Amino acid sequence: MTAEICRKYGISGNTFYRWRSKYGGMELSELKRMKSLEEENGKLKKLYAELALENEAIKMLLEKKW
Repeated sequence: MTAEICRKYGISGNTFYRWRSKYGGMELSELKRMKSLEEENGKLKKLYAELALENEAIKMLLEKKW
């Protein structure tokens, strides 16, 4: 039955079992909260990367002798 479901949705058995072990015991509200936190984490990582690049550019400009 698991193999049929995996084929139907185009995922491997390993992926299914990894997801089941990670999310299997969670309630719907917990899954929603986790998804929200993962999205927020992604946004914060992107913002951090942008600010780090901007900071590096400013440092390079300040090091130049005018």
